[in-house]
Amino acid sequence: MASLSQWVAGARPRTLPAAVAPVLVGTAAALRVDGADAVRALLALLVSLSLQVGVNYANDYSDGIRGTDEVRSGPVRLVGQRLARPGHVRTAAFVSFGAAGVLGLVLVALSQAWVMLPLGALAVLAAWRYTGGDNPYGYRGLGEVYVFVFFGLMATLGTEYTQSGSVSWFGLAGAVGVGALASAILVANNLRDIPTDTEHGKRTLAVRLGEERTRQLYVELVGASVVALLVLAWWEPWTLLAMLSLVLGSRAARVVRSGAVGPALVPVIAATSVFEVAYGALVLVGVAASGLFA
Repeated sequence: MASLSQWVAGARPRTLPAAVAPVLVGTAAALRVDGADAVRALLALLVSLSLQVGVNYANDYSDGIRGTDEVRSGPVRLVGQRLARPGHVRTAAFVSFGAAGVLGLVLVALSQAWVMLPLGALAVLAAWRYTGGDNPYGYRGLGEVYVFVFFGLMATLGTEYTQSGSVSWFGLAGAVGVGALASAILVANNLRDIPTDTEHGKRTLAVRLGEERTRQLYVELVGASVVALLVLAWWEPWTLLAMLSLVLGSRAARVVRSGAVGPALVPVIAATSVFEVAYGALVLVGVAASGLFA
């Protein structure tokens, strides 16, 4: 029987900033047009966090029953390490998805953004199909695409839309930035797991690209976030405050480029996650400062 601390570790807290950053940037985009709403922002955050936790438990369950997680250099895996029954982990995933659904309904009802209902259902389905089902797309090298679309574009623009009733080019540029960093977290994770994923037939993008090109992809994604930030600064120069977060990103990139493998890449995942949430927070601070000093 898994302990509470093991269940918490199984939720993969290091990945949760990927759920926070798009809400921060989406709220910043809404704030630019005086559409920010604290209650709707909080609901969007809870939806995003619930979906992220659900993805993590679903991944733990699906990889665990396939045997992919039996030998790992990373954090706790509840099923793979036989710490919890597979059915219990699957239930935890469904409960998390259910919470995201209920909170999402409340958010849609408040905002009247009914178009988000089918998009939210698609997000839950995609979350399960990442490593679940007969032909999971995470095993076909498409995981980074999922992360970019749902934890970049949809989460950011959905947050903006449910607060302001519209989406903007500013919001889209911010969505690209946080989507690139969310994808970089997964790239670092999959870089670490290349040996075990190869052994178990999990053809992630990292496995397909190989170690060197995966390291280059990580650096390029960090670079894409910087380009997105420069685009944001075209509208709001104060968003350049987010350049301060690059201290974390550059350190993580140096570790990746150094040839680190296995457990040495675990801090990179954590650092990229903190980088992403700092990036989003400073974009929001920059937009708020722009309005204050206008």
